[in-house]
Amino acid sequence: MEPKFQVQLKIRKPVAQVFEAVVNPAKLSGYFVKTSSGPLAAGTTVKWSFAEAPGEFDVIAREVLPNERIVFEWPTDDGYNTRVEMRFVPLDASNTMVKISESGWRPDEKGITASYGNAGGWMHMMLCLKGYLEYGINLREGGAF
Repeated sequence: MEPKFQVQLKIRKPVAQVFEAVVNPAKLSGYFVKTSSGPLAAGTTVKWSFAEAPGEFDVIAREVLPNERIVFEWPTDDGYNTRVEMRFVPLDASNTMVKISESGWRPDEKGITASYGNAGGWMHMMLCLKGYLEYGINLREGGAF
Protein backbone atom coordinates (compact mmCIF):
# COMPACT_ATOMS: atom_id res chain seq x y z
CA MET A 1 0.00 0.00 0.00
CA GLU A 2 1.35 3.39 -1.00
CA PRO A 3 0.94 6.00 1.76
CA LYS A 4 -0.96 8.95 0.26
CA PHE A 5 -3.95 11.12 1.12
CA GLN A 6 -6.20 13.98 0.09
CA VAL A 7 -7.88 16.56 2.31
CA GLN A 8 -10.24 19.31 1.21
CA LEU A 9 -12.07 22.34 2.59
CA LYS A 10 -14.39 25.00 1.20
CA ILE A 11 -13.12 28.56 1.58
CA ARG A 12 -15.75 31.29 1.23
CA LYS A 13 -13.64 33.52 -1.01
CA PRO A 14 -13.08 33.77 -4.79
CA VAL A 15 -10.52 31.40 -6.27
CA ALA A 16 -8.05 34.19 -7.19
CA GLN A 17 -7.96 35.42 -3.60
CA VAL A 18 -7.46 31.90 -2.20
CA PHE A 19 -4.71 31.10 -4.70
CA GLU A 20 -2.91 34.39 -3.96
CA ALA A 21 -2.94 33.60 -0.23
CA VAL A 22 -0.91 30.44 -0.94
CA VAL A 23 1.63 31.70 -3.50
CA ASN A 24 2.30 35.14 -1.96
CA PRO A 25 4.86 34.85 0.86
CA ALA A 26 3.54 37.91 2.72
CA LYS A 27 0.08 36.34 2.90
CA LEU A 28 1.32 32.78 3.52
CA SER A 29 3.23 33.99 6.59
CA GLY A 30 0.00 35.50 7.91
CA TYR A 31 -1.48 32.08 8.68
CA PHE A 32 0.86 29.17 7.86
CA VAL A 33 4.63 29.57 7.67
CA LYS A 34 6.91 31.64 9.87
CA THR A 35 8.92 32.76 6.84
CA SER A 36 9.00 32.15 3.10
CA SER A 37 11.94 33.20 0.94
CA GLY A 38 9.79 34.04 -2.08
CA PRO A 39 6.64 33.39 -4.07
CA LEU A 40 5.80 29.96 -5.41
CA ALA A 41 6.55 29.97 -9.13
CA ALA A 42 7.20 27.03 -11.44
CA GLY A 43 10.87 26.08 -11.58
CA THR A 44 11.84 27.85 -8.35
CA THR A 45 12.90 26.60 -4.95
CA VAL A 46 11.78 28.60 -1.94
CA LYS A 47 12.58 28.08 1.71
CA TRP A 48 9.82 27.79 4.28
CA SER A 49 10.35 27.89 8.05
CA PHE A 50 7.81 27.03 10.72
CA ALA A 51 7.52 28.14 14.34
CA GLU A 52 7.01 24.49 15.37
CA ALA A 53 10.07 23.03 13.62
CA PRO A 54 13.74 23.99 13.53
CA GLY A 55 15.44 24.99 10.28
CA GLU A 56 14.20 25.71 6.80
CA PHE A 57 12.57 23.40 4.28
CA ASP A 58 13.22 23.51 0.53
CA VAL A 59 9.98 23.71 -1.43
CA ILE A 60 10.66 22.86 -5.08
CA ALA A 61 7.83 24.27 -7.22
CA ARG A 62 7.23 21.96 -10.17
CA GLU A 63 4.00 23.45 -11.53
CA VAL A 64 2.07 26.62 -10.76
CA LEU A 65 -1.07 27.25 -12.82
CA PRO A 66 -2.69 30.46 -11.57
CA ASN A 67 -6.01 29.91 -9.80
CA GLU A 68 -5.95 26.18 -10.62
CA ARG A 69 -3.07 24.10 -9.33
CA ILE A 70 0.26 24.07 -7.47
CA VAL A 71 2.58 21.07 -7.45
CA PHE A 72 5.73 20.98 -5.36
CA GLU A 73 8.15 18.59 -3.72
CA TRP A 74 9.61 18.90 -0.26
CA PRO A 75 11.79 16.80 2.03
CA THR A 76 10.87 14.13 4.54
CA ASP A 77 12.85 13.55 7.71
CA ASP A 78 14.37 10.49 6.01
CA GLY A 79 16.06 12.38 3.17
CA TYR A 80 13.71 11.90 0.21
CA ASN A 81 10.99 14.16 -1.20
CA THR A 82 7.24 13.80 -1.28
CA ARG A 83 4.94 15.41 -3.83
CA VAL A 84 2.22 17.86 -2.81
CA GLU A 85 -0.57 18.89 -5.16
CA MET A 86 -2.94 21.73 -4.33
CA ARG A 87 -6.03 22.19 -6.47
CA PHE A 88 -8.26 25.25 -6.36
CA VAL A 89 -11.77 24.55 -7.65
CA PRO A 90 -14.15 27.50 -7.99
CA LEU A 91 -17.57 26.46 -6.73
CA ASP A 92 -19.08 29.80 -7.77
CA ALA A 93 -17.89 33.42 -7.87
CA SER A 94 -17.49 33.59 -4.08
CA ASN A 95 -16.47 30.08 -2.96
CA THR A 96 -13.47 27.84 -3.59
CA MET A 97 -12.83 24.18 -2.78
CA VAL A 98 -9.18 23.64 -1.88
CA LYS A 99 -7.94 20.06 -2.30
CA ILE A 100 -4.48 19.05 -1.09
CA SER A 101 -2.96 15.65 -1.75
CA GLU A 102 0.47 14.35 -0.83
CA SER A 103 2.20 11.17 -1.94
CA GLY A 104 5.62 9.60 -2.26
CA TRP A 105 6.35 8.27 1.21
CA ARG A 106 8.06 4.94 1.52
CA PRO A 107 5.59 2.14 2.30
CA ASP A 108 7.08 1.38 5.71
CA GLU A 109 6.06 2.24 9.27
CA LYS A 110 7.91 5.57 9.27
CA GLY A 111 6.42 6.57 5.91
CA ILE A 112 2.89 5.70 6.96
CA THR A 113 3.26 7.55 10.27
CA ALA A 114 4.66 10.62 8.49
CA SER A 115 1.84 10.60 5.94
CA TYR A 116 -0.77 10.60 8.73
CA GLY A 117 1.01 13.49 10.40
CA ASN A 118 1.11 15.52 7.20
CA ALA A 119 -2.57 14.82 6.45
CA GLY A 120 -3.41 16.44 9.77
CA GLY A 121 -0.93 19.24 9.09
CA TRP A 122 -2.48 20.10 5.72
CA MET A 123 -5.98 20.07 7.19
CA HIS A 124 -4.72 22.43 9.89
CA MET A 125 -3.18 24.66 7.20
CA MET A 126 -6.51 24.88 5.37
CA LEU A 127 -8.40 25.72 8.55
CA CYS A 128 -5.87 28.48 9.22
CA LEU A 129 -6.27 29.68 5.60
CA LYS A 130 -10.05 29.77 6.13
CA GLY A 131 -9.69 31.79 9.34
CA TYR A 132 -7.23 34.18 7.70
CA LEU A 133 -9.27 34.83 4.55
CA GLU A 134 -12.79 34.71 5.97
CA TYR A 135 -12.22 36.36 9.36
CA GLY A 136 -8.82 38.10 9.17
CA ILE A 137 -7.28 36.12 12.02
CA ASN A 138 -4.10 34.05 12.38
CA LEU A 139 -5.12 30.78 14.06
CA ARG A 140 -1.48 29.61 14.29
CA GLU A 141 -0.35 32.62 16.29
CA GLY A 142 0.46 31.49 19.82
CA GLY A 143 -0.01 27.85 18.88
CA ALA A 144 3.70 26.94 18.63
CA PHE A 145 5.17 24.98 21.48
